[in-house]
Amino acid sequence: MSAIDTAPAPVLRSFLRLVGWSGLGLIAVAVTLSDFLAPAPAGASGLGPLLAAPSTLHPFGTDLLGRDVLSETLHGLSVTVGRALLASAVAIAVGGLFGAVAARLPRAAGATLRAAMGVFAAIPALLLALLAIGLTARLYAPLAAGLAAAPLAFVRTHDRVAAQRRSAHAEYARAMGIAAATLLRRDLIYEFRDTFATVAARALAAVTIILSTVSFLGFGATPPARDLGLMIAAAKTSYLYAWWAAAFPALALVVLILCARLAAGLEEGERP
Repeated sequence: MSAIDTAPAPVLRSFLRLVGWSGLGLIAVAVTLSDFLAPAPAGASGLGPLLAAPSTLHPFGTDLLGRDVLSETLHGLSVTVGRALLASAVAIAVGGLFGAVAARLPRAAGATLRAAMGVFAAIPALLLALLAIGLTARLYAPLAAGLAAAPLAFVRTHDRVAAQRRSAHAEYARAMGIAAATLLRRDLIYEFRDTFATVAARALAAVTIILSTVSFLGFGATPPARDLGLMIAAAKTSYLYAWWAAAFPALALVVLILCARLAAGLEEGERP
């Protein structure tokens, strides 16, 4: 394949990343101003006829309790993003940071941790999250989602740092007598400087999927703090004749996950 054939790929990837981060920026603005942008407060019922179709008064229609779906979608997006950011921080700290440190441990200890986390990484993250919530409480769903996503983050980071440790540059640094602690600090700085944005975007996509799914199944957010997954679940009895009650929250969720995937460069967004 010629250079002409491969040249557009990096440009396209950079463009997609720009689109993704721009979308996440707009979502951040919408979340920050949700109370101002939403026509009605969160949970306000009886604002119109039950299950009214989209109209000029209610652009997204109303739900089973006469709530304005546009307002509820904005508030639900705010709850979803807030919970996902907390879960992402857990996944990055427990998975990414711990994985980088483990790659610098003595070979036996690092290999043991890598094997153990590899076992957990082989289990679907959703099942791990449901198990963690079942052993604790729904209140800890963001923590459970972050911990469920952490094994894959650990494996990715561990393998990347371990490969760097075996590089010629690292061998030369050790031969020059540079302390292991100094090398660890340097690697952590380089690791998070060069990959943090991509890792954060991947983690955001992963935990958003997990949190929305557990909420849809009834193990996540509880009223009055309704996230998008719970909104979609609440509208399941009217899917066939009042599609808007679930379609617009689902669309907001798709846009959030898609923007995070694009920001990560479409690098396996379900795997932080």
